[in-house]
Amino acid sequence: MPTAASDSSFGLRVPLPRPRAAEVQVQDAQAGMLRVRIWDLPTRVFHWSLACALVGMTVTGYGGGAWMEWHGRIGSFVLALLLFRVVWGCVGGRWSRFATFLPTPARLKRYLQGPETPDQQVGHSPIAALSVLAMLLVLFAQVFTGLASDDGGGYTGPLNEYLSSAAGLAATALHKNVGQWLLLALVLLHIAAIAFYRVVRRRKLVQAMLDGDQRVQFCVPPSRDDARSRALAAVVFGVCLMGVGSVIGF
Repeated sequence: MPTAASDSSFGLRVPLPRPRAAEVQVQDAQAGMLRVRIWDLPTRVFHWSLACALVGMTVTGYGGGAWMEWHGRIGSFVLALLLFRVVWGCVGGRWSRFATFLPTPARLKRYLQGPETPDQQVGHSPIAALSVLAMLLVLFAQVFTGLASDDGGGYTGPLNEYLSSAAGLAATALHKNVGQWLLLALVLLHIAAIAFYRVVRRRKLVQAMLDGDQRVQFCVPPSRDDARSRALAAVVFGVCLMGVGSVIGF
């Protein structure tokens, strides 16, 4: 049964640890394909936690009144999630690392010229990577403008007191009039891409983000997803959460 002999991180080749049960490529009896761990558990928890938080922010953001306090708390939680994802993008499972999917000009050129190489058919393709990076940047901007805003209806973000009146008004306008619609467009684009891959390319992206595995016809190295890496992720997120809580509060 094939397993990866090496991993690549930031251009360096290092020996892979002996794969555990969750990492082993298992032959799928029905489809005759390899089942590979692509998304480690911390990445999956981040993804679905962020999705739930965005729903919560939408509901509370239009609730007004006391709901706005919860809107701000969820925004602080999202900031902790984003900080975790940045760190995990450097030390997490292979296919969660930025070094693996950053859309460099060379990677974009190879992808657009086609056909897809094996590593482009797992994880994020260069086009999907652009979408992911855009989503992270817009989320960071939306969180910070929200924490710096003053809606004039009783809610003032914890960062607003450090800004001039003009800067606070600008942050509020960006948060309400630009950021939320840009974020909505990216979310809809994300959903449309999932539907395209499911219908046209027959790839179950949602299923892969649920169980972490993807079925492929070729041998690719799996992401590390063992107890040690999960414990590291818990520590990283705990530090991010406490950092946001101590600086901004909830």
